[in-house]
Amino acid sequence: MSIRALIWVFVSLMLVGILTLAGGLAIVLPDLPPTSKVRDIRLKEPLRVYTTDGRLMGEFGDERRITIPIEEAPDLLIKAILAAEDDRFFQHHGVDFSGVLRAVIANLKSLDSRQGASTITMQVARNYFLSREKTYSRKIKEVLLAFRLERELTKAEILELYLNKIFLGHRAYGFQAAASIYYNKRLSELSLAQLAMLAGLPKAPSRSNPVSDPERALDRRNYVLRRMHGLELIGDSQYAGARSAPVTAQRHQAKIQVYAPYVSEIVRKHMVERYGDLAYQSGFRVYTTIDPTYQDAANQALTTGLLAYEERHGYRGPQGYIDPEKITSRPEQAKALAQFDAPVPLRPVLVLRAGGDALDILTASRQLATITVDGWRWTGRTPSQFLNPGDVIYVTGEDASLRLAQAPLIQGALVSLNPTDGAVLALVGGFNFKQSKFNRVTQALRQPGSNIKPFIYSAALENGFTAASLVSGAPVVVEDHMGGAWRPQNYSRKVFGPTRLRKALSLSLNLVSVRLVRAMGIELVRDYLAKFGFDRGRLPRGLALALGSATVTPLEIARGYTAFANGGYLVEPFFIARVENPSGDIVEYANRLMICPDCPAPNDVTHSAGRRTVDPRFARRVLSEENAFIMNSMMSEVIRSGTGRAAQALGRSDLAGKTGTTNNYHDAWFTGYNPDIVTSVWIGFDSPRDLGSRESGARAALPVWLNYMRVALLTRPQVMQRRPEKIIKLRINRDSGLPTDENDPQGFDEFFVIGTEPAADRSPNLRRNTGASSSDPVEGLF
Repeated sequence: MSIRALIWVFVSLMLVGILTLAGGLAIVLPDLPPTSKVRDIRLKEPLRVYTTDGRLMGEFGDERRITIPIEEAPDLLIKAILAAEDDRFFQHHGVDFSGVLRAVIANLKSLDSRQGASTITMQVARNYFLSREKTYSRKIKEVLLAFRLERELTKAEILELYLNKIFLGHRAYGFQAAASIYYNKRLSELSLAQLAMLAGLPKAPSRSNPVSDPERALDRRNYVLRRMHGLELIGDSQYAGARSAPVTAQRHQAKIQVYAPYVSEIVRKHMVERYGDLAYQSGFRVYTTIDPTYQDAANQALTTGLLAYEERHGYRGPQGYIDPEKITSRPEQAKALAQFDAPVPLRPVLVLRAGGDALDILTASRQLATITVDGWRWTGRTPSQFLNPGDVIYVTGEDASLRLAQAPLIQGALVSLNPTDGAVLALVGGFNFKQSKFNRVTQALRQPGSNIKPFIYSAALENGFTAASLVSGAPVVVEDHMGGAWRPQNYSRKVFGPTRLRKALSLSLNLVSVRLVRAMGIELVRDYLAKFGFDRGRLPRGLALALGSATVTPLEIARGYTAFANGGYLVEPFFIARVENPSGDIVEYANRLMICPDCPAPNDVTHSAGRRTVDPRFARRVLSEENAFIMNSMMSEVIRSGTGRAAQALGRSDLAGKTGTTNNYHDAWFTGYNPDIVTSVWIGFDSPRDLGSRESGARAALPVWLNYMRVALLTRPQVMQRRPEKIIKLRINRDSGLPTDENDPQGFDEFFVIGTEPAADRSPNLRRNTGASSSDPVEGLF
C-alpha cells in the first residue's frame, strides 16, 4: 500500500473516531445537569425535632447526615481519604488519565467493566447526579461531569461535598454522621486508627464496615494506613500505633435525649404537609414548646398511673414462654428474651424458679436476680400459684426494688399547657408509641363527664346565678317525646336538697347540673360552651349535656380550662416555636395568640377612620374577669373540700381543678391548674368499657396529675390572683345562701359581682367587704 493510501486510511479512521465521539457526546451531553445545578448542590439532611432548649426528641429521614465545613475536617482524615481514594487529587483536573488507562486495560483483559479509576471528583459527580450502574456510558458521563465540577468548583468545595455526601454504611451519609454512628463521637475526637477506618469505607460501605464485618474492615483500615505511611503522610510511630489499635466501632443510634414520640409525630406530619418530601431532606431543625423536665415528669406520671391501675385489677399472666428444655444456655435464653417488646419502663425477664417466697429470674443482659415478696405481693398469690419456669414476665425497677408488672391494657393521656399563650409544655398520647401511634391527646374523642361542669357553672354565673344560689339536688325525671323517662343520679347515689352552687360543684352533683342546663336552656348552654373552642356539632342537644355526654379531646378540655386560668381568654394550643434551616435561618415561627387585657377584641377590627386596627393574634376574651375569678374560687373549693382533695398533697393554695367520671365508668378525668400551668389527664380503654368499681377521676386520673404537677410546679412560686374591682366579699349562711353576720357559726365569706349579691334587708349586722382593690391578693384564691 502506498504512503498516500496509508494517509487516507489514517485520516478516515480519525474522521470516523471524531464523528463517533461527536455522536456519543451529542447523546450524552443533553443528559448532563446544567451548570446552575452543579453550582447549587444541596445535601440531604434529616428532619430533627428538639425541645424548647435544644434537646433532641426525634429524627426523620432515610439519610443520617451531619454536615461539616471543610475547615472543620481533621487533617489526618483528609490525608487518609486521599491515600485511600485519590492521592493525585490536587494534581489532576477531575480525571486521573493514568488511572483510567490502567482500568481500561484491566477491563479489556477481563472482558468486564468492574475495574474503576474514579477520582474523588468523579465520585462526587456519580453520587450527586448519576446512578451506580457500572457501564461505559455512565463512565463517560462521569468523566464529563468531573471536568465540569472542576471548572465550576474549587478543590476544597469538591472535597467538602465528598466529605458530606458519600455513603458509609448503616444509613450514614458523610463522615461526621459515620463518626456518630460507629463511634458516637465527633470527627475531631477520633484517633488515627478510627479515621483510617472511616476513610476505608467508601469502597464497600455495606459489606465491609466494622459492624457488619470487623475482619474485612480491619484489613481495609490497615491498607489505608499502609498507603498513608508509603506516601509519607504519617510517620513510623504513628503507623505502628494505629495498626496495632483494636476495632472499637459499634452501631450507635441517634441519641434521643427527651422521649416525646407523640409530639415528634405531630411535628413530622406538620412539616410533611407544609414542605412535602423536602421535609425529610432539607435539614430542618424544629424547636418545639416542650419543656424537657415537664415531659420527663409527664412520661413518668402517666406510666406510674397506668401500672398502678393494672395492679388494682389483678395479674393476667405471663407475656410469653421460652422452653428451658429446648433453649438451655443462659446466653441463648437472654438472646430469646431480646425478641420481646420492652416498652419503657417494662423489661422482659425469664422465670427460672417460682417459689412460695421468691421469684428467681434471668434478665436480657444475662443477670440473675430475685423478686422479693414486696415485688409480687400485689397479685394476692404466691409466685408458684401462677408462674412456671420458662415464663416470660415484665418487671420494673432494679435490684432490691424489682417489681412484677404487666403491659397495661388501659390507656391514658396527659397534656400540659401554658395558659398565657397556649404553648404545649408536655404531652403523652398513650403508654406505648411503638405499639400504638394513636395520639389520645389530639385524636381520642371521649365523654368528659363532670369535667364539663365548670363551663356549665360559668354559663350559670353569666345568666343570673351566683356561687351562693340554691339549686335542688333532689331526684328529677326527664320525659322524652317518645314517652320514655330519664332518671339521672348523683355519682354517690345520695340525694341532696337545695344546694349552693359552690358546694354542688365541689361535690360534682349531677342533678344540680341538670337543673342548671334546663333552667338556662340547652341551646344557650351549647352556644356558651362553643365559645371555649368546643365543636358545637359534638355537643348533644339534650339534658345529658349537663353530665358531660359531649365528645371532646383532652387537648380541647385543657384549652377550655386555660380561659379560667388566664382570666378569661381563649388561647390556641401550639407545639412549634420555630423552624430553622441548616444555616440557622428561621423559616417558620409561632405567631401565637397573645393575651392583651387593654386591647379591643379581635372582632372589633376595622379600617374606618378614627378607630385603631386590632392585631388578629390577640386572644379573644370568652368570659369576664369577674366570672373567671369566681369560677377559680369555686374550683379551688373542689380541691379544698371536694372530689379533688388529694391535690392538697402539693401544699399549695393556688390550685383549682375538677374531676370527671362518666356515668358508665368508661372515662376518668382530672383537669387542674394554677395561673402558670393547665394540665388535663384522661384514663380509659381505647374501646370504651367499664373501668371497674370506684375507678373515678379522683382515683384513676388525679394521682397522675398530682405526680406530674409536683415536678412542674416545684420551682414555681405560688401566684395569688388579684380580685377584680367589681368583686365584693359578703358573709353568708352555708345552708341558706343568704347574708348573715359575724356571729353565725354557719357563716362564711362568698364572692359576688357587684349587684348580684343576695338581699341584705333581713340581716342588719352584715359584713360587706368592698374595700379590696384589684391589687389585693385573696387568701386561698388566685
